[in-house]
Amino acid sequence: MSTQYIHFTEQEKEQARQIDIAELLRSQGEALKRSGSEYEWKNGSQKVTIRGNLWFHQYEQQGGDAIDFVRRFYNKSYPEAMQYLLGSCSGTLMVSLPLQKKLPKPFVLPPKNDNMRRVYAYLINRRGIDRDVLYAFVHKGMIYESADYHNAVFVGFDTDGVPRHAHKRGTGSQSSYKGNIGGSLPEYSFHWKGQTDPVTNLHNGNLFNSYDECLRLNPKEKLYLFEAPIDMLSFISMHKDGWKKHSYAASCGVSDHVLWQMIKDNPNIKTVYLCRDNDEAGQLANKRTSDALFLKGIQHELLVPLHKDWNEDRLAAGDNAPHKDVCAEFFISEQQEANDSCQTLQL
Repeated sequence: MSTQYIHFTEQEKEQARQIDIAELLRSQGEALKRSGSEYEWKNGSQKVTIRGNLWFHQYEQQGGDAIDFVRRFYNKSYPEAMQYLLGSCSGTLMVSLPLQKKLPKPFVLPPKNDNMRRVYAYLINRRGIDRDVLYAFVHKGMIYESADYHNAVFVGFDTDGVPRHAHKRGTGSQSSYKGNIGGSLPEYSFHWKGQTDPVTNLHNGNLFNSYDECLRLNPKEKLYLFEAPIDMLSFISMHKDGWKKHSYAASCGVSDHVLWQMIKDNPNIKTVYLCRDNDEAGQLANKRTSDALFLKGIQHELLVPLHKDWNEDRLAAGDNAPHKDVCAEFFISEQQEANDSCQTLQL
């Protein structure tokens, strides 16, 4: 059955989102109080913080952009809010036809190789990843070598320990191959959940009796977000002291899915560190995520690598740069690597 709706172009949507809320309120005769780079507006007796096109309701702990503001405080539907912001002539009346749903592609991990020589050689010798850090992930089954093309496979698990996401990285000397396994759920991409050992933690001189009690009294408050698993491992390799107690995630791109899932699954997280690449795409994504975190009242900071990404920082770190003798037992000849790199991307 067909339905009618008002269609707005992406340009119109972005134009409406970016409208300055303070200017909108002034045009309605509303009183505003300036506080640094932000404004305070009273919704009855409750305070709403406004920053450009964004707002945050302090009491309700929620916020949004200019469209959300008009919908929330002027009690309008989405089409009504769009036309309120852009004028009644905006949008085009359209007729939609019913869509057939596509079945999701099944998620299947690549078969494991019987050893990890190529992956160890690649990550330790060529990428400079610390051996102890790498072994911690391997021990948990989060990194392994595939049997088909000898890719490094970075596995993400859900809260029940079920694999839900896998990212592949070619290990051959001529290979630039990388990609996610079909059917991967982006909210469970490669990540590490901060750990607290209840045996070693005391509270008022008493040993914790349960992990839940330990977690409640010793919250794992920091989450570091990266674009790629190798960037995440590189950062940890440069900051090893107590690294296991913090949480880390690699979105395998610039999406926010894994960030919001980890915050949902780990309510003790108080501060998010955005550690994306030092390029246009990475910093635009940081700006988008920073705005979203602001709207949710979550404290966050930007950590930007000196070079293009954290692995380049790791390799440029002098004494920490990889050496051929670090993992000599895993050395692979250039010819063998070249043969292994002849793979095709299968979607």
